Amino acid sequence: MAAQASLRNMLTVPATVTPVERRSNGSGVSVSRGSFFGTQSTRLSKTSLPKAASQRLPVQVSAGSTGFTRDLYLSLDEQAYRGGEEGPASLQGIGENLFTGAVADEYLTKQGLAAGTLKDPSWVKDMAVADKVALAVCEWALDRGATSWCHWFQPMAAAYRHGQSAQVQMSLLSFDSEGKPRFNFSGKQLLQSETDGSSYPNGGMRATHTAAAYLTVDPESPIFLRGDAFFIPACFCSFDGKALDEKIPLHRSVQCMSKASVRLFKNLGVTITGMVNNIGLEQELFLVPREAYFRRLDLQMAGRTVMGKLPPRGQEGSDHYMGPINTAGPAMNAMKEIQKECFKIGIPLVTRHREVAPNQYEFAPMFGPVVGQVDQNLMVMQIIEEVAARHGLVALLQEKPFAGINGSGKHNNWSLTTDCGAQLFNPVQLAKKSGNASVFPIVMAAIISGIDKYGDLMRMSIATPGNDFRLGGMEAPPAVISTYLGEDITNYLTRFLGGDDTPYAPSTALINLGVDILPTLTAPAEDRNRTSPFPFGGSRFEFRAVGSSQNVSLVNTVLNTIVAEEFNLISERIEAGEDAIAVAKETLEAHIQAVFNGDGYGEDWLPEAERRGLAVIPTQPSAIQRFTVQKNVDLFSRNNVFDPTECAARQTVLLDNYTGVVEMEVGCMIDMMNQHVIPSMKAAGFSPTGLEEGVRALAEGLSKIHSADSDVAKAEIANTVRLETMEEVRKLCDSAEAIIPEELWTIATYKDLLFLDQHMGATVYTN
Repeated sequence: MAAQASLRNMLTVPATVTPVERRSNGSGVSVSRGSFFGTQSTRLSKTSLPKAASQRLPVQVSAGSTGFTRDLYLSLDEQAYRGGEEGPASLQGIGENLFTGAVADEYLTKQGLAAGTLKDPSWVKDMAVADKVALAVCEWALDRGATSWCHWFQPMAAAYRHGQSAQVQMSLLSFDSEGKPRFNFSGKQLLQSETDGSSYPNGGMRATHTAAAYLTVDPESPIFLRGDAFFIPACFCSFDGKALDEKIPLHRSVQCMSKASVRLFKNLGVTITGMVNNIGLEQELFLVPREAYFRRLDLQMAGRTVMGKLPPRGQEGSDHYMGPINTAGPAMNAMKEIQKECFKIGIPLVTRHREVAPNQYEFAPMFGPVVGQVDQNLMVMQIIEEVAARHGLVALLQEKPFAGINGSGKHNNWSLTTDCGAQLFNPVQLAKKSGNASVFPIVMAAIISGIDKYGDLMRMSIATPGNDFRLGGMEAPPAVISTYLGEDITNYLTRFLGGDDTPYAPSTALINLGVDILPTLTAPAEDRNRTSPFPFGGSRFEFRAVGSSQNVSLVNTVLNTIVAEEFNLISERIEAGEDAIAVAKETLEAHIQAVFNGDGYGEDWLPEAERRGLAVIPTQPSAIQRFTVQKNVDLFSRNNVFDPTECAARQTVLLDNYTGVVEMEVGCMIDMMNQHVIPSMKAAGFSPTGLEEGVRALAEGLSKIHSADSDVAKAEIANTVRLETMEEVRKLCDSAEAIIPEELWTIATYKDLLFLDQHMGATVYTN
C-alpha cells in the first residue's frame, strides 16, 4: 500500500520542449506553441517539489505578419497545492491524451517509423506498420497510466445512450506460460475486432441468428485516452458489409463529395486532388440542480419535462443571454472543468457563454474536418454530463427539456475547402487560388439546386424527437427547408443570370458610432438571418435547425451527398459539350425558389413556401419517411453512400427511436400523475376526476401505439399522442400545480430547476 501511495504522489516533469504545428483560432490570430507532450520525462515526488515549480515554455503569438514570443510558465498541478482553488493559467496537460502530431511522433520514431506516419491513412493496409503503430500506442498509453483499450464506435440512433457511443474495454495485461504478467497489444488488435451486431439498432439488417459484426480502426480520427483506457475510433459494419453505425456513411459521403469536386474542378480548368468538409458545432445545453433533477421522473427517464407550470419569471427580460456566468455558483466551475477535460484530449473548446433561457449555456470548438469534429462533439457531450455530476448538476442535452422557454440546438456550420486551402464559399479567395472567377457562381448554383431538390432529405436529417417542440417555435427555424443568401449575393446571382459575368466582390459598410474616440466599424455584406434553416454566413452555410442531442453524422452525410450529386450532374453536361456558365445559369434559374431572404417566422412564409414547391414537412415521422422516397434512395445509391437496404433499415431505426421516446414519455406522465399529481390534489382537498380521465386517455394512446401493425403506423400514432393527448393532459397537470400548496406538491418545479443563480446562493467571505 505504501508503494502504491508513493506512485500516486509522483508528478511527471517534462524535460524537453519541441515545436508542433500552428493552429488558427478562427479570428485571424494564430498561436504556435511548443509541446511537452510525449517527451522524455523525469519524475519528482510531490513532497520534494516547491510550490512555485514550473516549466518554461516559449509560445509564439502572431497576428497577420507580425507577432512576438511569450514565455509561459507551466505550473505543475498548482491546483493540488491550493486545496482545489484555481491556480495560475497553464498549458499543463493540454493535448497530451490525444495520439497525434508531436505526441505520437516521438513514440512512432522509437519504433522506427517516420514522424507523420499517421497522416497517411495507408498505414492501416500494412500489418508490419500496424504492429509498430500498436507498440507506439501501447507505450504512450502505459506512460500515462492506461492499461486498457477499446474500439470506440457510434451505433445508429444512440441519442439516449450515454456518450452516444459503444465500447468493450479490454485489458492490455496478460500472463505468459510461467504466470508472469505482461502487456500485449498488436496491430491485428488495433485494426479489427468482432462484436455482436444484433443488440444494437439495425433496422433488420442483423438478428440473433445472424449477429456477426465487425469493428475497424478509423485512421482519420486520432486515438485518445481517458482514465485508464485508450479509445480507438472505429467503424462498425455487419457480416455482409452493411453500415451499422453513423461513421461509415459519413466517410462514404466525404469520399464521393471529394471525387465529384475533383471532377468538376477539372472540367473548369482547375486542378485539385481533393475536397475537405469542415464543420464547427455550437453545442447548447441546460445545467440544472442535481437534487431537483432526482425529483423529476420525466427528466431522468426521457430528458424532458412532460408537465410543469411556468414560474413568474422566464426569459422575458433577455437577461440570461451572454450574461456574466455567476462565479459564486457551480455552473462556472463545471464549465471550466469541462473545457479542461476537453483540452486534455485535444478538443479546442474555445467558446463558453450563457444562452437565452435560464440555466442554458453553450460551448463551441474551432472548425475542423467533419469526421474528427463529430467524434469530438460526442466526447464533449459525454464530458459535459460527467463533469456536471461532479458539481452537483445535471446536464440536459435534449432539444426541448422545458416548455415555454427556448430549447437547445447544435448549429452545424458547414464549409468545403480544397486541398490547397481554397474555401468554396469565400468567393474572393476561391477566385484568387483557382484563377477562375466563374467557379463561385457555378458552385452556388449547385448548392441552391441541391437544396431545392433534396430539401426533404435535409429535413429528414434533423427529424429528432426533440425537434417536435423546437422547430418553428419562434426560437428555431421553421420546418421548411430554404436558404438565406442575403441581398448582396442574391443580387450578384441575379446579375449573373442576366449575363453579367463580373466577379463577385463583397460589399462592406462603414458604421460610424458618432463618438470621435471610437473606431469606425466595418460590417460585412450581409446581415444575420436567424429564422432561416440554412443561411449563408460568409465562407460557410449554417444548418441552424439541427437538434442539440444529435450525432450530426447524418446531417453532414446528407449535405455532402447532395453536393456530390449536383457537382456530378454539372460535370456530365460539361463533358457532353455544354458550356459551364450556361449550365450554371440554367440550373440556378430552375431552382432559385429555394432562396428566401425574408422572415422565416412570418405567418405568410409557410403558404408561400408551399406555393414555391419547397419541402414543408411539419412532423418528424413524415420527415423520416422521406428516407425511402425513390428519388432519395436513388441519390444515395448512385453516390455509394447507402444502398436500398441500408436506407430502409435506417428509416426503421429512426421511426422506432421516435416511437420509443414517446412511449417513455407517456409512461413517465402516467406514473407522475398517479404517484404525485393525483395524491397531491386529494391532499389539498380537490377532486382529481379530470386527471384520472387524463391517465385513462394516455393509457389508451399507449395501447394504440403498441397495437399498430407497422413502424410507420406506430410512429404516426405516437406523434398524435405526443402533440395532442399529452399536451391536453399537461394542461390539467399544470393547472393542478398552480392551485396546490407548495408543501403538498412533491415534484420539482420549474422554479426549482431553472434558477441556479437564485437558488445556489453565494459564499460570503469575511475577514
